[in-house]
Amino acid sequence: MTIKVLAIDDSRTIRSLVQKAMHDAGFDCVCADDGIQGVAMFAQENPDVVITDINMPNLDGYGVIARIRGGVLNRTVPILVLSTESADHLKARAREAGATGWIVKPFDDDAIVSVVRRVTGARA
Repeated sequence: MTIKVLAIDDSRTIRSLVQKAMHDAGFDCVCADDGIQGVAMFAQENPDVVITDINMPNLDGYGVIARIRGGVLNRTVPILVLSTESADHLKARAREAGATGWIVKPFDDDAIVSVVRRVTGARA
């Protein structure tokens, strides 16, 4: 079974970097450029894990987490926050909203792949 990742970030560069890291690890990866598009793609793609930025136009990462957790489809999917932010209160807010984990940008390819494997139970 191939792991499917949904990456949501308003930065084209970050989306490309995440997509490359996921593809190099043998995962499928689809991308959205804001939270609204990401939530819509979540319903269409049924990913195994979501990686979302926090600061985005139209719908921020907290809104993405809330909509996924409050929806009817795959409400327990692992959601990883990928952000330049690292303040404890922001991490706590994400956890309270239902985030599974937090990764700080810039990220290391091996580290992000390792986290995706861990939260999805994928084999190395």
